[in-house]
Parts: sequence; C-alpha cells; structure tokens
Amino acid sequence: MLLYPPIKDLLGQVPSRYMLVNLVASRARKLSSESEASGEPLEEKAVSLAIQEVADGTLTVEEAEEELSAEESAEEDSEVEAQE
Repeated sequence: MLLYPPIKDLLGQVPSRYMLVNLVASRARKLSSESEASGEPLEEKAVSLAIQEVADGTLTVEEAEEELSAEESAEEDSEVEAQE
C-alpha cells in the first residue's frame, strides 16, 4: 500500500504522528459535516482531502488550535444563554 504524500513529508508539517492523526481526523469530520449540511458531495474522501491540506500547508496545527478554541468559546456562550 502506497501513501501519498509520504508520512515523512507530512511529519515535516506537524511535529508528531499523534498530532497528525488528530489534526487530519478533526478536519475530515468537519469537511464531512459541512458537505452533509450543504448537500454537496465531496469529490474525494474527507480524510484524503484533509491529508492533502496538511501536505499543501493550508492546514496547520496553529490554525486548528485557534479554530478549536473559537468553537469551545461559542459552545460555552451557548450553554450560558441556555441556562438563562
């Protein structure tokens, strides 16, 4: 089984394999949910698209962390509003 891009190239973008897996899985879930919400099918599998984004440098750990913290803040705000 061949993997393109090679894992060593992906690890040049992300510091560890564990972080790479989490980053790709998180982005793939988001791509899938966005596709489902819009009703438009993806041209490739979500994981393949996420891996390609990492390889291209369009998806970085810093961007993912910023997005995660923004989502957590939005969830906390919605919980506070629901309690009121």
